[in-house]
Amino acid sequence: MDVSRRNFLKGSGLAAGSLALTGKVAQSGEIAAEMRTKGLQVSTTVCPYCAVGCGMIVHTKDGKIVNIEGDTEHPINQGALCSKGSALFQVANNEHRLSKVQYRAPNSDKWEEKSWDWAMDRIAKLMKETRDRNFVKQETIDGATYTVNRNEGMAMLGGAALDNEECYLLSKFARAMGVGYLEHQARI
Repeated sequence: MDVSRRNFLKGSGLAAGSLALTGKVAQSGEIAAEMRTKGLQVSTTVCPYCAVGCGMIVHTKDGKIVNIEGDTEHPINQGALCSKGSALFQVANNEHRLSKVQYRAPNSDKWEEKSWDWAMDRIAKLMKETRDRNFVKQETIDGATYTVNRNEGMAMLGGAALDNEECYLLSKFARAMGVGYLEHQARI
């Protein structure tokens, strides 16, 4: 059967017009998206890559991330994601991602596997030692003594990936430790 260019365009236009009038394609897309995430736990988060603060919707099943997409109701990105944000799913679900604590002792050439409890205890111990070693209770300026209660051996840095509550907790923790060098890199 020979199909002329004119008949092909007529048939394509007719098919496209009937699909546009019935709305079946759009409806089918909405149904497919709904079915894909049906029964999954939904939570919102902020993309951790830069200071823009794009909103994301994360779908999980049994504690494992199964889908990440842009949040259409977020005022910053309105559902759009850059290439890094779009690839965030593979960051969470990657066989090469470290899931255990790796520790290399000073002057050692080998990594050792340690428990999370060991790592948290070690971090707490080192933070306490640093705070005690660098804590300044009072400072004398021009003969007058002032109480400063300052830790000059630590700094804290927040980032765009933290939400308001996490930033609040980080700043409270830093101030409780006496940290004066407290900074936040988000530029929004």
